[in-house]
Amino acid sequence: MARLNLLEETRFEKLSVSVYPDQHTASIQVAKRIAQIIIKKQENSEPAVLGLATGVTPIGVYAELVRMHREEGLSFKNVVSFNLDEYYPMKPTAAQSYVTFMNENLFNHIDIDKANIHIPDGTLEQYQIAQYCLEYEQKITALDGIDIQILGIGRTGHIGFNEPGSAPNSGTRLVTLDDLTRNDAARDFGGKENVPEKAITMGIGTIFKAREIILMAWNEKKADIIKKAVEGEISGEVPATYLQLSDQVEFILDEGAASTLTRFDTPWLVKDCIWTKTLKKKAIIWLANALNKPVLKLTEEDYNNNGMAQLAIQQGPVYDINIDVFNKLQHTITGWPGGKPNADDSQRPERAKPALKRVLIFSPHPDDDVISMGGTFIRLVDQGHDVHVAYQTSGNTAVWDDDVLRYMEFAIDFNKSITEDNTRLKNIYADMRQFFIRKQPNQIDTAEVRDVKGFIRKSEAISAARYAGLEDDHIHFMALPFYETGKTRKNTVGEDDINLTIKLLQQVKPHQIFAAGDFADPHGTHVVCFNIILAALDRLKTTEDWINDCWLWMYRGAWHEFATHEIEMAVPLSPQEVLGKRNAIFKHQSQKDRPVFPGEDAREFWVRAEDRNRDTARCYDELGLAEYEAMEAFVRYKF
Repeated sequence: MARLNLLEETRFEKLSVSVYPDQHTASIQVAKRIAQIIIKKQENSEPAVLGLATGVTPIGVYAELVRMHREEGLSFKNVVSFNLDEYYPMKPTAAQSYVTFMNENLFNHIDIDKANIHIPDGTLEQYQIAQYCLEYEQKITALDGIDIQILGIGRTGHIGFNEPGSAPNSGTRLVTLDDLTRNDAARDFGGKENVPEKAITMGIGTIFKAREIILMAWNEKKADIIKKAVEGEISGEVPATYLQLSDQVEFILDEGAASTLTRFDTPWLVKDCIWTKTLKKKAIIWLANALNKPVLKLTEEDYNNNGMAQLAIQQGPVYDINIDVFNKLQHTITGWPGGKPNADDSQRPERAKPALKRVLIFSPHPDDDVISMGGTFIRLVDQGHDVHVAYQTSGNTAVWDDDVLRYMEFAIDFNKSITEDNTRLKNIYADMRQFFIRKQPNQIDTAEVRDVKGFIRKSEAISAARYAGLEDDHIHFMALPFYETGKTRKNTVGEDDINLTIKLLQQVKPHQIFAAGDFADPHGTHVVCFNIILAALDRLKTTEDWINDCWLWMYRGAWHEFATHEIEMAVPLSPQEVLGKRNAIFKHQSQKDRPVFPGEDAREFWVRAEDRNRDTARCYDELGLAEYEAMEAFVRYKF
């Protein structure tokens, strides 16, 4: 019976999918699978042939294999590896090279014979590539094929660098990279213009020959493409769908990557559900959106025709369900994000008491506060709350080099007006100019350059916070050490990061904390900063009584909004407040027009923010609630 239920739940899925609570747990399971193959081959005195991938996705797998080698004696002496791909052209010593990646994350830490490592050669002359690719295939064939092939997946649906349009029987070859793929790699290369346009990749046909294929994907950023790959029709537009043709494939996902699969996203379509309040709210909103109807116009026929008959029977009549969900949506809307004084707060998202609260807004980068919740920020100040803002990182990697020279030239001219001796400043400026002339893509800036970039971001943040109404003593710059590497890849979180956060929390003792819950941030800074806050609160909860009265609200930034059913507080913005938020964002001039790290969205940050806030208001309007100009949305984190 359990087997039949699982088949029913997964009937939209066209290949095997295993879902784990988090990527760490999943990575350990994949590493164990690889280790079992290596050990079994050792027992038979045979080589274990591994197909390996690069990128963020397999890093946890490689870390676990290294641990197993060091702590459990797992040997790699019988392992022969073939990597999927490499940029072309690419020197093996380059920071962005997959040779560098594999050495840093795996090969330098295990006992593999270096002669058994095969990574496509990015230094070949172009006329040599066809013969090289043929020989790459022949080497795999001579070893009787790959035992287990590890894959990630790109947002184009590529596996390896088999971009849309790749043939299912393709072999190892030189390919042209999709524009989206190059956008995604831009940060690693110091700009899209530095990303190679081509790559050498194993073909889909080569991948198919592996005896076992595991495709891994982590977090919600991959959820949409995973749904297409698993539940969509086979199409050259999404090369990963070709994996549906193999019986040897398993997708291994964390909960975020699996979140849009039918059995998790709309489970009422595939099974009987336990209708929690949250699931009921989600289903009703989904039904209203699917049928383009306001919530209060949904009928019993609508329920029955869309997989929700069980809900209608168990909790109907359906109009009562509609009324209940409508009221819950209505109760999320408030013009009083700090709580409305002297009001019944039983149906409001925030408490009425204390009437005036101490509020601490954490901003991972120096502009996330106004981009994400600028309207709410200004309203909290206007309504008399004791608002503090804390900028967790300097953001000093996200400033253009020529801005540094512009500010230095201003400083030299200003300094000249008050002192005769400009020598030291001029020398620093001259050194900077020479450095920028020689600077390579993604090269770490000098300490002086990093300082100036940090000063630029700091002055902009102060200007925006003052515009929101804050006094200078309520503006805090944390410069958390994990970020201050000068590199796009940051250090791991340390005790100093947590202790600095603890110190600020003890100073403010907030009733409300606002923090970035936008974990789709493509650079990962938001989730790191959020986890630092949680770690600090966790340590304080046993010693600080004020934490019992502190609520933590999550906001989202420039990339995604919370789903409507998740929103617990929606703060409406008038047209004038939208303009005020825009003006606060404009204070961050170094991020305007063309930021250093724009992500895949070409719109400016202020445009993204306004579009997102208007979309949220539109969603509420289409569900039958009041029509507002815009809304900022929040979800409470229960810690």
